[in-house]
Amino acid sequence: MIKTGEQHIQSLRDGRQVYLDGGVVDDVTTHPAFRNVVASVGQLYDFQSQPENRELMTFAIPDGECPDGGGRANRIWQLPHSYEDLVTRRRALVAWTELHGGFLGRAPDHVASCIAGMYMGREVFAAYDKARAGALADYYRHARDNELYLTYVIINPQADRSKAAHEQQGEYLTAGVVDRDSEGITVHGAKMLATGAVVANEVFVTCIQPLPPGDAKFALSFAVPMNAKGLKILSRKSYEAHAPSEFDNPLSHRFDENDAVLFFDSVKVPWARVFIDQDVEMCQKQFHATPAHVYQNYQAQVRLMVKMKFLIGLGHKITETNGTTQFPQVRETLGQLAAQGAMVDAMVHAMEIKGQAQGDYYVPDRHTLYAAQVLTQQLYPEIMTTLRDLAGGGMIMLPSSVADFANPEIRDLIGITQQSPVLGSEDRVKFFKLAWDAVGSEFASRHTQYEMFYAGATFVTKNHSYRTYDWDHGKGLVDRILDSYSLTENKEGK
Repeated sequence: MIKTGEQHIQSLRDGRQVYLDGGVVDDVTTHPAFRNVVASVGQLYDFQSQPENRELMTFAIPDGECPDGGGRANRIWQLPHSYEDLVTRRRALVAWTELHGGFLGRAPDHVASCIAGMYMGREVFAAYDKARAGALADYYRHARDNELYLTYVIINPQADRSKAAHEQQGEYLTAGVVDRDSEGITVHGAKMLATGAVVANEVFVTCIQPLPPGDAKFALSFAVPMNAKGLKILSRKSYEAHAPSEFDNPLSHRFDENDAVLFFDSVKVPWARVFIDQDVEMCQKQFHATPAHVYQNYQAQVRLMVKMKFLIGLGHKITETNGTTQFPQVRETLGQLAAQGAMVDAMVHAMEIKGQAQGDYYVPDRHTLYAAQVLTQQLYPEIMTTLRDLAGGGMIMLPSSVADFANPEIRDLIGITQQSPVLGSEDRVKFFKLAWDAVGSEFASRHTQYEMFYAGATFVTKNHSYRTYDWDHGKGLVDRILDSYSLTENKEGK
């Protein structure tokens, strides 16, 4: 059975503790702060369960891994063995992403890619601890077969960034081990940034930041359900709750995936869900010695590729709506946008073409990925500025809300003042409401921040680019030219 939207929605009625606006949310599937994004995620699962999308969105579980035989799973869990496998999987990611325009940054395909990447490098875990490697392998298959929507928290609370986790005020500001016994470990403290936690089934908890030796008790890797006893989900402000009208805020009304701080109040984690137990070095290896970091961020670039196409299409439609497309300076701007979009598209395809075998699996090219991250971190806010330039005051001077159309006098005035050479007044307002929600609203501002920092601070992505570039080849070309002449030859006039 392929998971449906209704099945996913039902799975979220599990008693999880979500804190919002001074209280606890009883049911995230019906609460006005979350119900629409829950429905949007449900639509992803409905899309994959449609018979006509079966081959596009799912793959056959390998022989021997499905008790009943003939089982299928979403391609987000697929382990590519070739370039063709990777491309086939990417097509499924694109189809899913086009349903939300790239605005669900941590849709189910992101953390699934991370866990799949770790599974592809499970020999690294086996060298560390065979029991933990077994737990990871079992969890990958469990998440795949049950179509779990996973989020993750892999960053420590900011607090005092000049100090290590064990030096912060309060011994367990950061989630760490407070006890361990034959059943598992007990974890206490906080982690961030749980994007999508409200609509996810489970959370993968670890640390991607390098930790000093004194931070061993915080060097963990495990997974727990979102309704685990003692797990508290501290939601940020809901943009959805402040966007009750889909017409006025079509994106934030439907796609506010939410972000949260997770607090683990002495949460017991069974050994079957523990992948790393207090090992600083292994916390880094799980990402960089396996395909995990590349595989998860490759997915993010596929998503951004789709989002770029949406934003560039938005830019062109702005100029059509305003009648400025044929202005030479506007066409120049649109040409620049088109080039930027093509760059992201080309780099995603280059990651695939330049990919390499890693054991039994085919993995996207690391340096092309990290180069893309460096460039797109700079690119996203630049595109936001370009869209603002193209729109001018068009995204601001709009009716106050959809309610204005219900007043005949105001509706007549809207008809007079909201003119366009290609759209009627209602459609012009509808379009520019969408544009503002993508570019200028609080929801849009959050997305700019997200795209600039989800992969880490710029110095982090630039260092990934530095360490994966083929410097020897470039320097070798320089040395070849240097070795082709000398001072002696110059004096002799040769």
